Amino acid sequence: MRRIRLLVTGRVQQVGFRYYCQVEAVLLGITGYARNASDGSVEIEAQGEDEALTIFESAVLRGPRVARVTEVRREERIAKPGETEFTLG
Repeated sequence: MRRIRLLVTGRVQQVGFRYYCQVEAVLLGITGYARNASDGSVEIEAQGEDEALTIFESAVLRGPRVARVTEVRREERIAKPGETEFTLG
C-alpha cells in the first residue's frame, strides 16, 4: 500500500476534474481526496496498490475531456491506515 500526492496544473478547475478523479479512484479501489487549491491547481492524495496508483496517475494525466492538464508534480507520502474512501474537498 502506497500513498502519493499529485499537484495538477492547467485547466483543471470548474471542468469536473475532481469528480472525474473520484470516479476513477473508486473504480480502482483508491482512497484519499481531491481538492481545489487557491492557485487554480488541484491537489490529490491517493492511496492504494502500486498497479492501481499507476493506472490512476495515467487517468489524471488525461483528465476529463474538457480539462487540459499541463503538469503533474508527484510526491510520495506516508500511507494512512484505516482510510476508506476518496473524498472531494
